[in-house]
Amino acid sequence: MQQWARFAILGAMFVTAYLLILAWQKDYGHAAPAPQQQAAVVTAHDVSADLPNAQNATAASDLPQANVTASQTTETPSVSQQLISVQTDLYHLWINPKGGDIVRIELLSHDESKDSDKPFVMLESDAKRTYVAQSGLIGLNGPDSSRSGRPMYDVEKTTYTLADAKSVAAKDGKTHQVLTVPLVFKTPEGVEVIKSFTFTQGDYPITVKHQVVNRSQQNWQGQMFGQLKRDNSDDPGKSSQGIFTLGTYLGGAWGTPDAHYNKLKFSNFNDEKLNVEAKGGWVAMVQHYFVSAWIPGNLKLTQADGQPYVAKLESRQSADHMNIMGFTSPVINVPAGTSMEVDAQLYSGPKIQSELKDLAAGLNQTVDYGWLWPIAKLLFLGLQFFHNIIGNWGWSIILLTILVKLILWPLSSKSYRSMAKMRVIAPEMQRMKEEFGEDRMRFSQEMMALYKREQVNPLSGCLPLLLQMPIFLALYWVLMESVELRHAPWLGWIQDLSAMDPWFILPLIMGVTMFVQQMLNPQPTDPMQAKVFRIMPIMFTVFMLFFPAGLVLYWIVNNSITILQQWFINKGVEKDRLNKVESSS
Repeated sequence: MQQWARFAILGAMFVTAYLLILAWQKDYGHAAPAPQQQAAVVTAHDVSADLPNAQNATAASDLPQANVTASQTTETPSVSQQLISVQTDLYHLWINPKGGDIVRIELLSHDESKDSDKPFVMLESDAKRTYVAQSGLIGLNGPDSSRSGRPMYDVEKTTYTLADAKSVAAKDGKTHQVLTVPLVFKTPEGVEVIKSFTFTQGDYPITVKHQVVNRSQQNWQGQMFGQLKRDNSDDPGKSSQGIFTLGTYLGGAWGTPDAHYNKLKFSNFNDEKLNVEAKGGWVAMVQHYFVSAWIPGNLKLTQADGQPYVAKLESRQSADHMNIMGFTSPVINVPAGTSMEVDAQLYSGPKIQSELKDLAAGLNQTVDYGWLWPIAKLLFLGLQFFHNIIGNWGWSIILLTILVKLILWPLSSKSYRSMAKMRVIAPEMQRMKEEFGEDRMRFSQEMMALYKREQVNPLSGCLPLLLQMPIFLALYWVLMESVELRHAPWLGWIQDLSAMDPWFILPLIMGVTMFVQQMLNPQPTDPMQAKVFRIMPIMFTVFMLFFPAGLVLYWIVNNSITILQQWFINKGVEKDRLNKVESSS
């Protein structure tokens, strides 16, 4: 079999095996419960506290214990308990005044599906799924504890919008409204805890701050904690189109300035518990296209500058099999008559790389392009550059493909020229096979002499395929991991470049281009090889039926340019051959 044909078949087998592994990869969690009708009104759902362990507690009864069930830590909320509704330009979320947890987030800029105008639900706490962002103050004097449960905060009102914003912030030369939602808890001893959520127009990060105002006669001591709690339900953001779109990661992740990005599967939460202290770290739960993360912030004493603190990053699994990723601050001491603030940032939204990179080191790597990330990152930056100019991701893929072909043009031209020469000398090779076919050694010697005389390298024809495979696989991950391409339309029937072509038109066009390209290449002399050669376009067409439309579009444009390049090179080689024959005669 000719060397280039071997490489083509091996390349096809490699891609097929690689993507089949992704397709049949089992999810890390259990299957999702059966869907239930969403209630019209969002109500508080009883979620166990599962608080982290506090430090430096003076009595065991003051030490909040992790992995405690709901019956031990919380009371059943009353029917009249009303959640606090907050709506910005990006979020519609609800805060439970009992503990001040965020129990539901709807992302207003991202739909649930391409065919639905319902917003994507990031966090929720109901009979269908539990995924919440919790925070509070634990420790000796903290109001959150396993002994007394979660504090019930007082609120000024239960509905907030950006119209209630009382301050502004400047960003990128523009003015953005800043909305602060305060919750207040007072102890009989005179300690006031003000828990506030700050939202900035156009930004996903939420600043969660605890201010302790100590008007008592005793020192106050406690720690801030923040944690994400999630059950083992399936990923609601997972693509359901195509058999090659199931390999995205669902699980925990964490990072520090020294170890930027680390995964922690939900199935390993009991065996590989995270217990790391770091300044500038983060913890997160990652799913397809979206991420929730806690980024510990600053400590600020009255009349003192804020300082980044060393936080303890933790993971654990509760008694009711909830997966928990969180952090705790160092012990906070607030002398009588003083106040102190401690804060953290919560990000719960799309995996926008530029925003995540600014929040914490390594957080942008939750956009996981796999082992081909250097190539994938360059491809994404190229797509983003073209999209900023023309505003359409489909045309951006076409322009990126043209750019890649131009960069690889010198190398591919040399390979295609060698393939064209192989095509020209194919009749001579067939004659030699008929003459020396029985004597394999003589046949090989004559073939090598022919290659040397015609200056042909049979292996060079494999180079275009070897160059294209990493780009092909890297672009696959760009389409599957980059939220910017989620539900991104091109034109006509292609309304989602990250999903398969619903009418299979692009895969069929790709098959035609592959067939035409094949006709321009040298044909195998062996009948069996020729049969395999002919069915390869059909095989690739079947595979491409289930690939993202954006990837098929890339392959069509790549093949089309290759056809033009190969045709011109073939004509040039044939002309040179004729001139050589005429000059010798």
